[in-house]
Parts: sequence; structure tokens; C-alpha cells
Amino acid sequence: MDVDEPVCLPRLSRVAVCGGTHGNELPGVYLVRELLKLQRRASEGEEDDGEEHTSMLTVLSNPRAVQQCRRYTDTDLNRCFTLATLNGPTSDSPPYEVLRAQELNAMLGPKGGPGAVDLVCDLHSTTANMGLCFIAYSDCDWICLHIFKHLQRRMPDTPMRFIHLGISGKESYSLDSVGKHGFAMEIGPQPHGGVRSDIYAVMSAGVRHMLDWVGLFNSGAVFEGGWVDVFTLVKNIDYPRDSKTHNITAAIHSHLQDRDFCLLRPHDPVFQTFSGETLRYEGGEPLYALFINECSYYEKGIALSLARKRRLAVPGIRAQTEEEEQADERALTSEEEE
Repeated sequence: MDVDEPVCLPRLSRVAVCGGTHGNELPGVYLVRELLKLQRRASEGEEDDGEEHTSMLTVLSNPRAVQQCRRYTDTDLNRCFTLATLNGPTSDSPPYEVLRAQELNAMLGPKGGPGAVDLVCDLHSTTANMGLCFIAYSDCDWICLHIFKHLQRRMPDTPMRFIHLGISGKESYSLDSVGKHGFAMEIGPQPHGGVRSDIYAVMSAGVRHMLDWVGLFNSGAVFEGGWVDVFTLVKNIDYPRDSKTHNITAAIHSHLQDRDFCLLRPHDPVFQTFSGETLRYEGGEPLYALFINECSYYEKGIALSLARKRRLAVPGIRAQTEEEEQADERALTSEEEE
């Protein structure tokens, strides 16, 4: 990779900030409400200066679940954005979240189409001690990786990691996958159904710096390449369960609790059974533990996730000039005509 020559990418004309995809993750809900309030105030006193500005869409993703302060009403909205769900036929009485996913796809997409928004930032909070995380499907989306690097520079006191799901675009299932670029911004620890002021402040600062970066990128700034540590998800581990009742028989061991992103080595304690026995990690290689004891994952059968860590080279980037964008459009039109 030639890290000296910046990669030229299309400008980000439309950016979506979404919150409340899970209705009980309240920092994102209240931040979206605050952003909507600021947008209304700005529009009331706005004058057209003749310049092109980035359009920001601020979306409360799952208003029915937000109203009930529940993760979801019928089914997990953040698993409803597969192409099969978005484009498939609906039943006579489809789950509310399936209908809402199709509405959001019409608003922000269509997923995979040229009319989709340029960037989706979906706000989430977790009960696990995760700090601030970017969660993305691609480890070569230079836009998302550079935004992450920018936040690292601007928020040096905040623990920050980049999680790579390693799932293809066809299999991607979450709201952020609707945009041309997208990531979930996940912050914790934060109890569901409440708001911690420190978590809200970190989320607010992260969104502000993300939008600042978009403005710099669109204005023609050149961003130097560098390195990012990426955690690629390998597998999930369920709680030990009773073979007959399927009830869990152990909790996360106190040695592991709240130590998200620690390196879990073979024979390290993982669970403590309710009868007092220590159960140890039986994997063949050391892996990094994350989303440890996330309370929303009990229903999914996930006690923790394991990931590999590697250092990724990220090239420098800049936005295409208008002339370069027009040349790309002409080339695309020519290909379609042929």
C-alpha cells in the first residue's frame, strides 16, 4: 500500500445520526432529541448563503420502543436490515420493527443503492465496560477508520476501540448498513433505561467530532494515513446451561467482570457456577474478551464475545474535487449505456 498518495473518495453530502434503535438505550435517544431541537432552532434563523452544506438527517429510529422504554416491541430492529427482510414480502401482520426497518430503508436508503445516505452513525449504549467503540462490517472503509482516528486524537482520555464484525455486505443486518458508509457508536458502561451524564457527554462529544471531521473532509482537507488497532470478532460464548431446563448455571467470573478487551488466555477463569465452581477458558488461542455480561444478550445466548486484534494500515484520504466527481459520473453513465 502506498500510504503517501491519498485515496480520493466522494464527498459526504448526506449524513444520518440515529438514536433509539433500541428503545431503552437512552443516551442516544436524548442526544437525538437534543440534535433535533438544535436543528429546529437553526432552521428558524437560517439564511441561504449560497454555499453547499452537508445535510444532516437526525432520526429517532424506533419511536414505539422508545415510548415504552423497551429494547424493542416485537423483534430486534437492529437485526431487521438484511436485504431479504427489507426487500422480501411481508406477512399479513408483520412485526412492527420489520415495518419500521422498511420505512427507515426508504428514508435513508435504499440499502446498496446510489441514493442511500453517504454516512450513517447509529448511537448505542451497553451495560458492558466497553468505553467508546466503533462497530463496522468492513475493515477497509477508510471513511469510518479516519473518523475513528479523528476521535482518538480529539478525545485522548476516552478508551476507544474499533470492532470489525467481519460480515459481508449481503449479510449485514443493522441500521448503519443502510448507508454507503456506516458504523455503530457504542458506549458503556451504561444501565439500560437510564442516562449517565458522563456517558451522554462522551457520546455527544463523539458525534460533534464526527460531524466536524465530515466538514473538514468535504472542504478538501487531506488526512494522513496511519495505523488503527482493529478487533475482529471471532465467536460468541454462551453461559453454561442446564441440559434439561436450559437455565443458566453460572455467572461471569469476578476475575473477568468489567475487564472488556482484556486478553483471555487458555485456563483463565471465565464463569463461576452458582454452586461455586470456577469454569476456565478452554480455547486453544488467546483472544480478547468484549461485551462481557451485556444484559441485553442474555436472550441471545451470549455471555461474551471473543476477538482477534491486529494493527491495520490506513491510507491517507481526501475528498474528490467537483471535476473528479463529474468525471466519475460520466464514466458510470458510459458504462451503463454500454
